[in-house]
Amino acid sequence: MKFTDGYWLLREGVTAAHPVEVLDVTSGPGGLEIHAPTQPIRHRGDLLKGPVVTITAHAPMPDVIGVTLTHFEGEQPRGPEFEVRAEEGAAQVSYDEEYATLTSGALSVRVARGGSWHVDFLAHGRTLTSSGPKGMGIMRDADGSHYLREQLGLRVGTSVYGLGERFGPLVKNGQVVDMWNADGGTATEQAYKNVPFYLTDAGYGVFVDHPGRVSFEVGSEAVSRVQFSVESQQLTYYVIHGPTPKDILRKYTALTGRPALPPAWSFGLWLSTSFTTSYDEETVTSFIDGMRERELPLSVFHFDCFWMREFNWCDFRWDPRVFPDPQGMLARLKEKGLRICVWINPYIAQRSPLFAEGKALGHLLRKPDGSVWQWDLWQPGMALVDFTSPDARDWYAAKLEALLAQGVDCFKTDFGERVPVDVAYADGSDPERMHNYYAYLYNRTVFEVLRKHRGEAEAVVFARSATAGSQRFPVHWGGDCEATYESMAESLRGGLSLGMSGFGFWSHDIGGFEGTPSPALFKRWIAFGLLSSHSRLHGSSSYRVPWLFDEEAVDVLRLFTRLKLSLMPYVYEAARAAHAEGVPVMRAMVLEFPDDPGCAHLERQYMLGPDLLVAPVFSDDGDVSYYVPEGTWTHFLSGRTVTGPRWVRERHGFLSVPLLVRPGAVIPVGAVDDRPEYDHADDVTLRAYGLGRGTQVTVAVGGVTFTVVREGNTLRASSSDPAAPWGLAAQGREVRARAGTGFLSLELESD
Repeated sequence: MKFTDGYWLLREGVTAAHPVEVLDVTSGPGGLEIHAPTQPIRHRGDLLKGPVVTITAHAPMPDVIGVTLTHFEGEQPRGPEFEVRAEEGAAQVSYDEEYATLTSGALSVRVARGGSWHVDFLAHGRTLTSSGPKGMGIMRDADGSHYLREQLGLRVGTSVYGLGERFGPLVKNGQVVDMWNADGGTATEQAYKNVPFYLTDAGYGVFVDHPGRVSFEVGSEAVSRVQFSVESQQLTYYVIHGPTPKDILRKYTALTGRPALPPAWSFGLWLSTSFTTSYDEETVTSFIDGMRERELPLSVFHFDCFWMREFNWCDFRWDPRVFPDPQGMLARLKEKGLRICVWINPYIAQRSPLFAEGKALGHLLRKPDGSVWQWDLWQPGMALVDFTSPDARDWYAAKLEALLAQGVDCFKTDFGERVPVDVAYADGSDPERMHNYYAYLYNRTVFEVLRKHRGEAEAVVFARSATAGSQRFPVHWGGDCEATYESMAESLRGGLSLGMSGFGFWSHDIGGFEGTPSPALFKRWIAFGLLSSHSRLHGSSSYRVPWLFDEEAVDVLRLFTRLKLSLMPYVYEAARAAHAEGVPVMRAMVLEFPDDPGCAHLERQYMLGPDLLVAPVFSDDGDVSYYVPEGTWTHFLSGRTVTGPRWVRERHGFLSVPLLVRPGAVIPVGAVDDRPEYDHADDVTLRAYGLGRGTQVTVAVGGVTFTVVREGNTLRASSSDPAAPWGLAAQGREVRARAGTGFLSLELESD
């Protein structure tokens, strides 16, 4: 929210009060408390005036410092609150005549005790960012609304990323961003997944600990500052020191939660019925058999909305007119080696039998007068499940358990953004704070059902709405995109932005959701989709089986599906890193190359894991431009090399895409290309690219560690498997590893 009218003036009707000096400083266990009046104290008479801002600092973990601004402390606390980790003894406090300082790891916050008001965040003796005079503030609008605001400085050349899944420019400098989940598609400034966390390439990130509406002005209202504000009496934010962008993500996800590790089968190809298309078991079977006949590996089949009867969404019952024997049908599909996903949402239409049941039990969200909140948008008379009630969560979960008993394996958790504020929650939560947080409770409820009944290693959802912490419940997809190249690019920007917000896994609708893609667009999107974390064929009013486009689309889908499945030893290790460290599978280039200024704004290419560069093609004719960082890179599909740093312009056919291997990388390639679930380590091929003399590379694959060393013109490979010996055969620059053959290493000649 903007409060000023240019540099000198406030907007009409706005009043502001800013800390101007330190009145006193006290220190407690692991914390610092400062009282800062908003006018100079020259004599005792000035002590009778307010307001006074209370600023506290604490450290929930090393290299992370939380700052809380408070005006009136008497405000009744109302949830929800983000789940934030806290450690004991993470901070040290010191103060002298000049400064009061709190230090956590390498990060310090320092408040000037004399002179003009100034708060600095420092690491290794260098200032990362600061809150200067008139940065912190108590802002009142003409209508009496009360806001707390903070402004943190941007050094020259600093780029800002994150703030959730946003489909505009990847670098957020110059943008106005409001944290308010909305069903806005991929073509607007609205977002399904708003995350009040931004990451910079200047050694730090900032997490604003407020689950409701947070307004960010990123180098916009004040072009050399990031401003954020909330309508509240208290504002807490955390500064997180890296120093690298990947380090910042590691610490941010340690603070707010790391993603679960999705099962290997979820990385295979998903095919859906699409949304409003007509389908029954015969249609579904024809698609699945058609894929098998064309040697197109399929891992998951998804039933979208109309598996339930119209106007009954959600009653979680198969439409008996179309699916008279759902349990038998699911058994028949599972015999074909498939997992099954079904679409759900948290809304209960008035016609659904669950409406009357939920109303009687008190499980539906109510207005302040006690009546059920309803509207007609999306489903006539629909209500929302009140996930703040444990009984309502159990009730909703029980409906899903019945589907799991039938043979369903996972759920597409759609919607969760259209959440009203003129309501009263069962636990007394503030409706404004619950608007975004509702998505967290919804997806947590579904994910926990799956974890309970399918096990930790099998739980996965396909979610649309999210907020901070929702990364714990993967996977998330990009929402409603159009069947255009422009929307394909929007989707990629959204996915990279979400990855910079702590989310490890992301997908999108191959071919676009709205409209029917041209055969050329569909084939280009296939390459992008299969070189993403998760891969799903899905549309709105038209099917997405490739033979309906042209025969070449079949070949393209076969090539890239099998390519991804053969890369599962590499992709799944990137997934393990996302789970263990919070670094996403699909990475904006700046994550891997923060010191290369050429990577700061790149948003039409990305790194898949640490070592594969992907540049999707956004044109029918195949022309594509992409940037190659320093070193000699190798095209994975053709073996051609490209030396950077420079921009490259190429033309690719539909059976090709820029997929380049980082210099000095060893890529594990699996022996299987028809399914994602197999022993990724057994019979794996280790492809070495550009290893310099004396270089040693360690590769983890399926719990086995392989080491490849270049000694002169010789590559030496070894394995340390505590359970069994490994045989290593070599040819050219590849090493093939197989269990149980009785020896551990083998030398080979390599030029």
